[in-house]
Amino acid sequence: MSKALVVSLVLASALRAEVFPMTLRQAVDTALKQNPELTLARLDQEKARQAVRQARDPFTPRIVVGSGLAYSNGFPMSIEGAAPSVVQANATQFLFNRPQNFAVAQARENTRGAELAASAKRDEIAYRTTALYLDAERAARAGSLARNDADSLQKVLETVQSQVREGRALPLNERQAAFNVARVRQIAEGLDDDQVTAETALAIALGFSAQDRVRAIPQERAAPAPGKPEDAMIETALASNKDLRRLESQIAAKGLEMRGARAARLPRVDLVAQYAMMAKFNNYDQFFRKFQRNNGQIGVSFQLPILPGPGVEAQMSQIQTDIDRLRVELNATRNRIASDVRQSFRDVRKAATAADVARLDLEVAREQLSVNLAQMQEGRITLRQVEEARIAENDKWMAFYDAQYNVEKARWNLLRLSGELLASIEALAGTP
Repeated sequence: MSKALVVSLVLASALRAEVFPMTLRQAVDTALKQNPELTLARLDQEKARQAVRQARDPFTPRIVVGSGLAYSNGFPMSIEGAAPSVVQANATQFLFNRPQNFAVAQARENTRGAELAASAKRDEIAYRTTALYLDAERAARAGSLARNDADSLQKVLETVQSQVREGRALPLNERQAAFNVARVRQIAEGLDDDQVTAETALAIALGFSAQDRVRAIPQERAAPAPGKPEDAMIETALASNKDLRRLESQIAAKGLEMRGARAARLPRVDLVAQYAMMAKFNNYDQFFRKFQRNNGQIGVSFQLPILPGPGVEAQMSQIQTDIDRLRVELNATRNRIASDVRQSFRDVRKAATAADVARLDLEVAREQLSVNLAQMQEGRITLRQVEEARIAENDKWMAFYDAQYNVEKARWNLLRLSGELLASIEALAGTP
């Protein structure tokens, strides 16, 4: 491949790629519209709705029109169970069929379960988008601070080089300063790569292509603090959790399936109707006392199972096994949710404490930088010492932002567990 072709392909890819600046609320709203996993969940929901129509189908009249046209030589024998006819029509409909009634009810319950699964996926996508947005925001801030460190260290290097030329510093000091500059620039480049990775992952979660990026818009924002005590939050989480509701729906659906299997012993009544147009060339007038061209009948078909066989009992045992398994899973999920909420409360408290410590440490570093600037104006310290204090302040800013990031992520996770995540995000500013 020629060099010109490679360059043209790279340029074409760069032209197709886009960067979408968004607030957190805009990102979540976009993900809820475009995320492919959520689209698949909605398709499963629609499939479940159509399954209800399919289960109800036998209770609506079904009419089939065809022909049993044939030439008869001798007695008119049947063709596929029907007498030869020019035109024939058959109609059937369930009138009383308890197993099918329970199948319809089970399909409706499965539809409710699919709606709960789609709602749970919606909450999952909202939290995943929030976490990816915070990662992208943190990477951008960290990269900016690292570049500020590199600028400050460059000024320190220039000061040391001047001192070396004047004989007031050793060449070793210059090499050490140059190393510090190279090291921080390497860190800044790595953070830039992390930012690209985070923004690309966020773009994919929002339904964009892998060439696109979503950039976090800096804004003053904080996740709501827990407004309830721990035990009340656990009760809220258990009452609103979609996974619990989905498991309960599956148990209810299995219960309906069990009732349907038990109802296999009940009688069934079907509506049946038939029409046939006969022809004389089938010799009806020769073997029957009277020929009639148009013929029809309507009635009911009654079936009473006497010996349904061992398959029904086996089916019911399998269903009961599934119900027992779902109940075990339901109890385990309840315990996991309660444990996750308690752990999330602990994470919020630890993150908040760490954020307070980081804030105090930052205030000390900022005050020290102000003192150093005043001392430099008085000629008591050098620019090198001021820049070193500025680097220390940047490091404290980095620790402060990391602490804020941990607090916000822990709070959003607690809101996810309590089922209040989407409502809290919708309350944020930044409507598209």
